[in-house]
Amino acid sequence: MNNDKKQKQAEETLHKLVKDIDNHPHDYRTYYDLSAFLIQLKSYTQAEELLMKALGLFANQSKKAKNVLTYGLGNVYYSVGEFEKAIQQFQQVTNKNLQSDAYVMLAQSYMGQKNYKKALVFLLTAQETAKQDPSINLLIGQCLIALGDFKQAKGYYDLVLKSNPHNGEANFNQGLIAMVLGEPFEGYFKNAEKYDKLYFDKEQGKLSDIEKFIQIRKEKQDK
Repeated sequence: MNNDKKQKQAEETLHKLVKDIDNHPHDYRTYYDLSAFLIQLKSYTQAEELLMKALGLFANQSKKAKNVLTYGLGNVYYSVGEFEKAIQQFQQVTNKNLQSDAYVMLAQSYMGQKNYKKALVFLLTAQETAKQDPSINLLIGQCLIALGDFKQAKGYYDLVLKSNPHNGEANFNQGLIAMVLGEPFEGYFKNAEKYDKLYFDKEQGKLSDIEKFIQIRKEKQDK
């Protein structure tokens, strides 16, 4: 799809979502839907203003509305890298249907702050109700690698690859883990490049970091 078509499609969607608010001014979901689309368009200030306005209108009328709109506001702050503000919003979400998603976003916000231990706590809580969710298992794997727990991380990437052997990110990270653990790794990297070349190219710098890590460890063992 060329840029002109994309632009036209975005304008049509935006017009429809604004019209939905005009037609249903007492439905908080129309505000949330528009804010989510504004985040996609990177119109973060507009999304924030819209959600603040909606919270003013609906927060005292319905707990569910307050939860959904607060979650939306957390997404705005997360998208612009304001992780502390995002955490404050996600912590207020108590709706059962949204809580697992809020835990995942809390975890990602803590990951943004490089607080992997805290992130892991929320991911493991979210995973209790979604054990086979590959997106959660990928994030758990990332946290465990960051914490240097490669053996445990391997188990979570195994779960991802069991449900989707073509996941480029899981293959790449499983390759890194195999390098550290002294196991065969070439096949994982081949698959990572085959199934997600963009991710493979972006993350290749990690290979030299792992090689340095292995070299330092070897030197320590040789002493």
